[in-house]
Amino acid sequence: MTKQKGTSLLLLALGLSFTQCKNETYQTQSATDGAAVTATQKEYTYETAPNDPLNARIYTLSNGLKVYLTDYEDAPRVQTFIAVRAGAKNDPADATGLAHYLEHMVFKGTSELGTQNWGKEKVELDKIEALYEKYRATKDETARKKIYAQIDSVSGVAATYAVANEYDKILGAIGAKGTNAYTWVDQTVYVNDIPSNQLERWLELEADRFADMVPRIFHTELEAVYEEKNRTLDNDGWKVQEAISAALFPTHQYGSQSTIGTIEHLKNPSITEIKKYYTKYYVPNNMAIAMSGDIDFDQTIRLIDKYWGSMEKKPEPAFDVTQEQPIQKPIVKEILGPDAENISIAFRTPAINDKDAIVIEMISDLLYNGQAGLVDLNLNQQQKVLQAYAYDTPMKDYGMFRMTGMPRQGQTLDQVRDLLLGQLDMIKKGNFDESLIQAVVNNDKINTMKAYEDNSNRADAFVTAFIYDMPWQKFVSRPAAFASITKQDVMAVANKYFGNNYVLVYKKTGKDPNAQKVEKPAITPVAVNRDVQSEYYKQFMAKEAAPLRPVFIDYSKDLVETTMKQNIPVIYTKNKDNGLFQLYYILDMGTNNDQKLGMAVNYLKYLGTDKYTAEELQKEFYKLGTSFDVFSSGDQIHISLTGLDENFEQGLNLFESILANAKPNQQALNDMVAGMLKAREDAKKNKGVILQQAMVNYAKYGAKNPFNTNLSEKQLKAVKPQELVSIIKSIPTYEHRVLYYGPRETDKLVATLNAGHNVPATLKPVPAEKVYKEVDFAQPTVYWADYNMVQAEMLFLSKSVAYNKDIVPVVRLYNEYMGGIVFQDLRESKALAYSTYSSYATAAKKDRANYLQSYIGAQSDKLAEAMAGMQALLTDMPLADANFQNAVASLKNSISTERITRSDVLFNYERAKRLGLTYDIRKDVYQSANTMTFDQLKEFQHKYVKGQPQVILVIGSKDKLNFKELEKYGKVKQLNLTELFGY
Repeated sequence: MTKQKGTSLLLLALGLSFTQCKNETYQTQSATDGAAVTATQKEYTYETAPNDPLNARIYTLSNGLKVYLTDYEDAPRVQTFIAVRAGAKNDPADATGLAHYLEHMVFKGTSELGTQNWGKEKVELDKIEALYEKYRATKDETARKKIYAQIDSVSGVAATYAVANEYDKILGAIGAKGTNAYTWVDQTVYVNDIPSNQLERWLELEADRFADMVPRIFHTELEAVYEEKNRTLDNDGWKVQEAISAALFPTHQYGSQSTIGTIEHLKNPSITEIKKYYTKYYVPNNMAIAMSGDIDFDQTIRLIDKYWGSMEKKPEPAFDVTQEQPIQKPIVKEILGPDAENISIAFRTPAINDKDAIVIEMISDLLYNGQAGLVDLNLNQQQKVLQAYAYDTPMKDYGMFRMTGMPRQGQTLDQVRDLLLGQLDMIKKGNFDESLIQAVVNNDKINTMKAYEDNSNRADAFVTAFIYDMPWQKFVSRPAAFASITKQDVMAVANKYFGNNYVLVYKKTGKDPNAQKVEKPAITPVAVNRDVQSEYYKQFMAKEAAPLRPVFIDYSKDLVETTMKQNIPVIYTKNKDNGLFQLYYILDMGTNNDQKLGMAVNYLKYLGTDKYTAEELQKEFYKLGTSFDVFSSGDQIHISLTGLDENFEQGLNLFESILANAKPNQQALNDMVAGMLKAREDAKKNKGVILQQAMVNYAKYGAKNPFNTNLSEKQLKAVKPQELVSIIKSIPTYEHRVLYYGPRETDKLVATLNAGHNVPATLKPVPAEKVYKEVDFAQPTVYWADYNMVQAEMLFLSKSVAYNKDIVPVVRLYNEYMGGIVFQDLRESKALAYSTYSSYATAAKKDRANYLQSYIGAQSDKLAEAMAGMQALLTDMPLADANFQNAVASLKNSISTERITRSDVLFNYERAKRLGLTYDIRKDVYQSANTMTFDQLKEFQHKYVKGQPQVILVIGSKDKLNFKELEKYGKVKQLNLTELFGY
């Protein structure tokens, strides 16, 4: 996986560099039971920082490995990152994409894990490595094809000794989640969320993996990288970003080298160069382990030292930063592609550790914070553009600041450019209220507080500090440094960096004359040996960890149900962590009842009241550290208020005043309608919307469905402002319920709601929902839509039975099992796709159908193989006992360590009620996992998957699709965009 953008904005740090150190001495324990005491004592020195919200400890082992730990016991799980200070910028200039290749290879096992016979396999792998070097040095295409045929042949032999996917099998079995990795310009980071009782097993596994990388099953994984590259070539946003980077950094590797690599280098990979890179950069003094979760500091550092301490320290890799020359005048680029048009303006900014970098972040927030920035209020709120935003991307050697805008109907990209630059000019001149700086500081604190409720964000803070060489105290001091920024600082830095020295990229809609793709080489599927295990795997799985007991939600204890005036239900759960609250009014009515309801909800954000303009309202909310949102779906309305509970009364009063006193505004409505019409046209240029929304709804509900039931342009333009305001004011007059997650007690909450929530003496019942009937898939059909793209994407969709809680346990097991099977077969064995999955999805509402949805995205010339491969798996589920046992273990370990907390308790309860459940359904899944058999899984597959009526949805370029192949799967029908979108 690659990462396009920079680190999270909150993960910046500047300030003092003082580091406090402590010493700790404790007795080491035996590795077997974690309790026995030996006579040996070892002293570990660690760093801490005053006023650290994470209460972190930062250790450095004797071999240089950095270890960042924070204890956060939200669940018996630990979020882990293993970070390497090496990314795309460290690739050799003649082998770009190498860091990313290596990232993929680190998942392939070792000389013990993933092999049946290492001695014989190594002989074949050495042959493959030599052949790739020969292939790389050969220019004649005929000769290259012959060499690649040899590579393919030898790879088939080598694969007979390999055991594919063993690392992932282990991680699945022990209950890991989110197993992944990403490569970006400065770093490569490996991600796992593991049960806390599996910590020692995981540390041993990872230490082995990073000490002994074996690039096996290389050529099929290389094909997956080709597919990943093709996905970027189909992504207009990616192409824009690459154009910006290349123009901002013509000399530095940030712009001169691509993370995934050039097509030329992808076609000429070198296992030898990958090994050199691995040997140079994957050394302990260039790596860090970052953890946040349910840990014991003393035990954890002891275990890390035990398994990682023997890793050999080597010279720390050096990197010479290329100095870019100043940009003297705007650099203009143009990108063509099928997506909607937009314009981007980008500036080169200083490195993350430069004193000006944190001021750049402040400028970014002053311009765009999603609520009360200059771009938010002056452009988005006033509907002067369809949409605009700004953000900064700090990096190790330089940074990047970008503004992007989408035009309204009839608006030119140059007009959008001028509006964006105009907002930046206001910052440079100081034409903004100084109080906005303090509001940004306050909201930054709130955002950090929210972020640190999540172990992933907590551990990612460590990754940022490590990758960018920030002492932890410097990182922790960031809020103080951020709060000290003055208006004069902002103006000075803005004028220093934001002049006529920008890159301007016009993204226009059209066919790219320079479109490229990585061509498919001839690849023979390799064996995956599903029922074979390496000795390492057998020994590893034979070790047992102390089991953890699951904790299920008890709706009678974990939330409080009470009422406020007019018997409005109030469902409450307490926030014991911080001073933030979330409040929701939920109505069981939506756009299926009235299309104008959706309009009214959107209209609300553009309206003022008798006391405030729309812009002033946003400023007031932002100052209070609160925000409101209104969301409508087909059958529900969610009105939400979130923020600091200390300002709850003020926020609620302001919020209620909008609902009660919104003032009609004809111009705002005219602009909103024009924006809706332009957004509709833009949606028809988005392949994700076309496939995942428009085509899926067409398949499920027919030609007239929830997605394409829209007010016509004539109807939109006929709507009156007062109509929508009346709808807004009527929302609280219908029966609804209140959900609250926050720190205040129930009686105080109810008192505040009784005083502040404006409702009539009698609430109206919500109207009956308009239900769209789900169609039966009477005959096999292939629906396709034409879209100018390199790849083709397809969904196999089968309608199943209505929601039935009795099959939920076997559904969960089936999804665990088939997830690994599909990945192994279509990606690892046959190299048909970078992204593929199959999932049986249970309905979100009682009496609605379940659906089996299977996806694959592949090159168009692989369409036939990809479709045949997926259909074969759905028809005849491969039977692999090892995969089944892993799926059972994964299911049990996942549920036993899963904790549903905070506001998620409320929404879990909401979902249960919609399904007619009175208890946490995970109880059934966990209890059944202990007794489910392979026969039950086969019975489920035979009854609910195999041979079920299906439709296949395909999106791709008409001149690349193989229609004869499509006809094998049913009647082929093209769906045009008017049919799909209803306009």
